[in-house]
Amino acid sequence: MISAPIRVLVVEDSLTVRQHIIETIQSDPAFTVVGQAQDGQTAIELCDKLRPDVVTMDMVLPVMTGLAATEHIMAYFPTPILIVSASMNRGDLFRTYDALAAGAVDVLDKPVGTEVHDEWRRELLKTLRVVAKIRVITHIRGRHESLASPSPQSVAAPTEPGVIAIGVSTGGPSALLAIFRELPADFPLPILVVQHIAEPFACALAEWLDSQVALQVRYALDGEYLPRGARASGRILLAPPNYHLEVVAGHLRLSDAPERHSCRPSVDVLFESVAREYGTRAVGCLLTGMGRDGARGLLAIRRSGGLALAQDRESSIVYGMPGEAVKLGAAHRVLPLSAFAQTLTRLTSARSREP
Repeated sequence: MISAPIRVLVVEDSLTVRQHIIETIQSDPAFTVVGQAQDGQTAIELCDKLRPDVVTMDMVLPVMTGLAATEHIMAYFPTPILIVSASMNRGDLFRTYDALAAGAVDVLDKPVGTEVHDEWRRELLKTLRVVAKIRVITHIRGRHESLASPSPQSVAAPTEPGVIAIGVSTGGPSALLAIFRELPADFPLPILVVQHIAEPFACALAEWLDSQVALQVRYALDGEYLPRGARASGRILLAPPNYHLEVVAGHLRLSDAPERHSCRPSVDVLFESVAREYGTRAVGCLLTGMGRDGARGLLAIRRSGGLALAQDRESSIVYGMPGEAVKLGAAHRVLPLSAFAQTLTRLTSARSREP
């Protein structure tokens, strides 16, 4: 039985680039371009009328920006959106992160004419296939408004938690923002994060998150000391693009060692190091994402006596990584995204009251 082609709406203001994207998509019989738009308002109208399987969305558009169009689409007729946009400056990157937080699924750098055509073509078609299959959810105007959240499940805390390690991939910027916005400014523990995101779009993610939340967010530095006990302080440290992040003898280490599960940085590398270094004082959180990176690492945290948490299927954009962890029996608890901040705050509340 031949499957119906994947129906794509292409949104791009440059006629040359738009035609290039359309020709690339139409070169594969598994796809058909059902519409094209050169501004955000037309994109909304066509998405509502045509109900495509997936949208490619530029960020810089006339009449209405790609971000505004993404927010509207995700609020009123949720559709998988692949951002195909430039990553040349801070403003471009921040717009991309905002769109991911508003519900867009993934990002791909816009073709500029210098890339190898076959490589970019394969990447576009591969990504479109994946994104079109993702079940997206309605976002209230694309914003993470403060909504009533279910009470977190009862979770037994480590005797004295020492570090939080988080691993996330597809849907990550949105998930991280939802958690970090709910953490108090005096959250007492360091949080180490591995986020899978295409390298051109990764370089300013920490700066964007820092502008959105109360806690300090920055990229980890090789060799920096990670205090323990009462000397530890709440801050969020991300693995830099294309570097593994580990904790070794109380210090953060960055390395360009081989990829794990085709990923660098790898969640498994971080989680395994945290399990070795902190043992019963480690807390691992494996969130939405494609593939299986992090599942074995979360199991290592559980086996070390630490606390292992995984995001549930219903709130995950992609239930790949946390799903693999659940299959392995790696998670003590499986939580909705809305319960993570409350859970982490409760785990540290006794510690934060210590003199």
